[in-house]
Amino acid sequence: MSARLLMVEDEMFVAMLLKDLLTEAGYRVVSAARLEDAMHLARNESIDGAILDINLHGETVYPLAEHLEENGVPFLFASAYSRNSLPEAFRERTIVQKPYTAHSMMAAVKSMLNGG
Repeated sequence: MSARLLMVEDEMFVAMLLKDLLTEAGYRVVSAARLEDAMHLARNESIDGAILDINLHGETVYPLAEHLEENGVPFLFASAYSRNSLPEAFRERTIVQKPYTAHSMMAAVKSMLNGG
């Protein structure tokens, strides 16, 4: 069975492209554009990994990242933010810099799901 990914992205066009990319690669995708909705999905859905935009309509995704970390769910950030702008607790996490390529995103997702 393919991995189920939580995709959190507030830019509609980026979200559509990323969801298509992940779906075509065989992943099952649940998505949210707002922190509240993403938190609900993380608490109530079975997910194998997550791709998180950092800034969601002015809210940061860090509470969700903390929840995922506490529950052992691997995640990566997809953002234009630099590593140094992240809170210390997340500076070692993978960041796929926007604008990213399909290849760089897919490589990061595979690495994330394989424990890398």
